[in-house]
Amino acid sequence: MIRWIKVIPVILITIFSGCDFDKKKEDLKKPNIVLIIADDLGYSQLGCYGSDYYKTPNIDNLAKSGMRFTNAYSAAPVCSPTRASIVTGKYPARLNITDYIPGDKNKSELLEIPKWQKFLPLEELTIGEVLKSEGYKTAWFGKWHLSKFKKPPLSEENNPEKQGFDESFITYKPNVDAPFEVWQTPENDGHNVEILTKKSLDFIDRNKEKPFFLVISHNTIHDPLMEKESLIDKYSKLEATNEPENHATIAAMIETMDNSVGRIVKKIKQNKIENNTIIIFYSDNGARDKYAKQTPFRKGKGWLYEGGIHVPLIISYKGVVAPNSVNDELVSSTDFFPTFSDFALAEPKIKSTVDGLSIRPLLLGEKVALRKNLYWNYPHYHSSGMKPASAIRSGDLKLIEWYEPKLLGDQKVYELYNLVVNPGETNDLSSKFPGKVNELKVLLDDWKIDVSAQEPSINQNYH
Repeated sequence: MIRWIKVIPVILITIFSGCDFDKKKEDLKKPNIVLIIADDLGYSQLGCYGSDYYKTPNIDNLAKSGMRFTNAYSAAPVCSPTRASIVTGKYPARLNITDYIPGDKNKSELLEIPKWQKFLPLEELTIGEVLKSEGYKTAWFGKWHLSKFKKPPLSEENNPEKQGFDESFITYKPNVDAPFEVWQTPENDGHNVEILTKKSLDFIDRNKEKPFFLVISHNTIHDPLMEKESLIDKYSKLEATNEPENHATIAAMIETMDNSVGRIVKKIKQNKIENNTIIIFYSDNGARDKYAKQTPFRKGKGWLYEGGIHVPLIISYKGVVAPNSVNDELVSSTDFFPTFSDFALAEPKIKSTVDGLSIRPLLLGEKVALRKNLYWNYPHYHSSGMKPASAIRSGDLKLIEWYEPKLLGDQKVYELYNLVVNPGETNDLSSKFPGKVNELKVLLDDWKIDVSAQEPSINQNYH
């Protein structure tokens, strides 16, 4: 059974007596930053976001200790572009990294996909480089997916150690046909959660006396879906497993990841650095709806409907972020770069545009309107059934532009939804409000020009 939490259109901050959350920038030391990224985790697949089925006590406690965001988005509906936006602060469209690397094999589709960038160039300034220049010890453990090739030795040219990370350990999703390491079996750390956790705990122990930036980038809950049989059996026996939003193997995988989060938080407390450590929990895109429906959202990973891009985000910073607070401002994966730079008191000489905004004011409890608009460009076909499209969310409204009918001269190019009234995107308002469609179309077109967004073209060889 899923219990849905109503999104309240105000910023709710719980203030506890004896705590001063209105801290000035100069009063804050450079905090440690721990970013935990889940892979393909849906918005509603956490207890603190409404699920009665998926058990996430440690992540829920993290939300109680900090701020839970109800309008957080990934910059893309798939992994590589979102990760590129995290480390650079740029929209994937500006980087031309708009699909997962290396993308689907060439297929005969109605539209021809543009020649997009299939790795993160070393010339891009990353958050690892910025924080390292500010005296941080930096580490990236887990999924990277921004190199030209997925696996070593060919991938090493563009791995994290070339992008500002002092330490790195790259993992990959399990290959059940030919596992690349012995531990990648369902009964023995199938998705590398244990080894990533151990490396992270050791890193924290070794760097507790200095500022550090640690990224724990999980492969779970990305398919192939697999976990220990005993843990899967625990959920298989539940009656709620039969509901379309629930999946026993996914629940088992989430529980394993949640235990890891608990161990990371415990280690931070044991080292007595919780008062100077920001902990972030985030998902790189929505979950696969072919495994579990993303109610109340439509579709899932690969789609520009909410199920593919509306994700959980929790940020805890003891003594700075008010406990058990909720924020409904529009935030994006592009915002991590400027936010971390802001907290680190870094003023990097950025030669190119950063699209993200620092959410530090929100974390300090300031009631500010961060932004009105967010944008997406996905000029690709995805195995989920998604076709090339772009989108804008502006306030409560969202406009989706479909490239196939646009290029063919079809009249039904746009869909318009009020996400507050209709988060499931079932009531298309485009014919009822043509003026609003045109208004948002202009904003979307202007953004595309600004970021030099690539668009597909008609495939002249299509049959």
